[in-house]
Amino acid sequence: MIIQRLAGSVREYKKSSILTPILVSFEVAMECIIPFYIAKLVNAVKDGCEMRLLLHYGVLLALMAVLSLLFGALAGITCADASCGLAKNLRKDLFYSIQKYSFENIDKFQTSSLVTRMTTDVTNVQNAYMMLIRTAIRAPLMLLFAFAMALSMDGKLAWVFLLVLPVLGFGLGAVIRKTIPLFQKVFHKYDRLNESIQENVKGMRVVKSFVREEYEQKKFNAAAQDVCQDFTRAERILALNNPMMQFCMYAVMVFVLSFGSYTIITTRGLSLDVGQFSALLTYSFMMLNSLMMLSMVFVMMTMAVESGKRIVEALDETSALRSPEHPLETVKDGSIDFDGVSFRYSQKAERMALSNIELHIRSGETIGIIGTTGSAKSTLVQLIPRLYDATEGTVRVGGADVRQYDLNALRNQVAVVLQKNILFSGTIRENLCWGNQEATQEEFEQACKMACADEFIAQFPKGYDTYIEQGGANVSGGQKQRLCIARALLKKPKILILDDSTSAVDTKTDARIRQALRAYIPQTTKIIIAQRTASVKDADRIIVMEGGSIHSIGTHEELMENDPVYHEIYTSQNKAGEADEAKGE
Repeated sequence: MIIQRLAGSVREYKKSSILTPILVSFEVAMECIIPFYIAKLVNAVKDGCEMRLLLHYGVLLALMAVLSLLFGALAGITCADASCGLAKNLRKDLFYSIQKYSFENIDKFQTSSLVTRMTTDVTNVQNAYMMLIRTAIRAPLMLLFAFAMALSMDGKLAWVFLLVLPVLGFGLGAVIRKTIPLFQKVFHKYDRLNESIQENVKGMRVVKSFVREEYEQKKFNAAAQDVCQDFTRAERILALNNPMMQFCMYAVMVFVLSFGSYTIITTRGLSLDVGQFSALLTYSFMMLNSLMMLSMVFVMMTMAVESGKRIVEALDETSALRSPEHPLETVKDGSIDFDGVSFRYSQKAERMALSNIELHIRSGETIGIIGTTGSAKSTLVQLIPRLYDATEGTVRVGGADVRQYDLNALRNQVAVVLQKNILFSGTIRENLCWGNQEATQEEFEQACKMACADEFIAQFPKGYDTYIEQGGANVSGGQKQRLCIARALLKKPKILILDDSTSAVDTKTDARIRQALRAYIPQTTKIIIAQRTASVKDADRIIVMEGGSIHSIGTHEELMENDPVYHEIYTSQNKAGEADEAKGE
């Protein structure tokens, strides 16, 4: 099943995959015929043949050697093409599969594990496939051809090779049984090692600001040592392959040399002559080398089996969220309704993140959401573009259940700007094009003006062609947030969600952005999640959340009068602001 699933990624490299074993077969045939003719040449020289016959054998042997070399070189080229192509397609298939994952699927695997599967695991499968279509074909063929030729030379001596096969088979089976559980453990530890690296690099500024380099180094060393110990245990067991093969190899060689020499001497070359004996020795080396190669194939396959399982697991993972069979393609307006909605992140979760949400938002309304940390503000809005599905109840957008829409059609009409915004490596223009690939320069400028991003873009020497480093490392947090707001506005959505996305800008700029949104996109439903009451004060309605439930809804004035939670938040923030101003004076 795993092999069949992985083989589906061979695709356009089937020709190279089929050609490789064919070319290897011709290479093996040439190599096995050469000792046969060398034996004839030795016997001819012993019998005092003419120079013409020597030249005949010499040309024939040279031609077979060249053909063997040619077939081997071509097999190497096609093998590299097939194995590298399989790896490319596997990474492509994995990446495409991951793109379809919902947040629930990502939570299940974790980023570090997916990175390991696309790198280390794919490389293991690539190396195994390379050996499978070349070495795993060459070794058995060489074993069979060499054994057949050895039988034709001297049947009695050839049978000795069959005696060592059960010994080798038993030894290899024991090695594989011991190493597979170790490899299963070590790949999970690889995930944790990558997670440590990813976390450290991503949080490098925090690590350095708190002078925690030594702590992170110790944590990484512990993870690396753990991986090293498991790999060492596995490699120690696998290392038994080599001495076991060498023992069998030399035991057979000693027997062939002893018994063959004895036969030549006692029969005076009648049962076995010198030419046959030299060919028999060559075939002995061929067969034993084939067994060595087969042991290498088994070792690589042992590692690749676990990697293959992990790759197939990621490929076969189906998204928890899918478009229905006959989806709605058009979102009528920006109205939003939560009818008895409750939500938990997983079936194993002990409590609901959201409980019994009843909420109705009119199209074009500006809604503020405020609440303490952990009150599920972000969780609430993530149900609108169907990043998660409600566990209970129904979420409606434009009057229709979100589960009835085509996912792309729904998400194209719901723009979400998060607090932790992501910019991709590329120019400002390329990042803005994520909102609308067909946007004109005028539309870029208008969106950036609404997001108050035009002022700092104008200060860059290259303007909209300024290069943004990965993750927006060369712009400030506030600039990053404003660019992400502009990117969302270019979608011209029916619903715009700002999830604490102005936390890094000053209050004056925050007010200008909100004023621009009211003036330029009055028909768009705007949901503003904020920690500052100043950011939601002017909203048509404000939702106060507490403990995963809606505590109260109303205007700023209504909440100040009737809701103690909102009143406390507002009062504490304004007192803090007044204290800061007094301190500044």
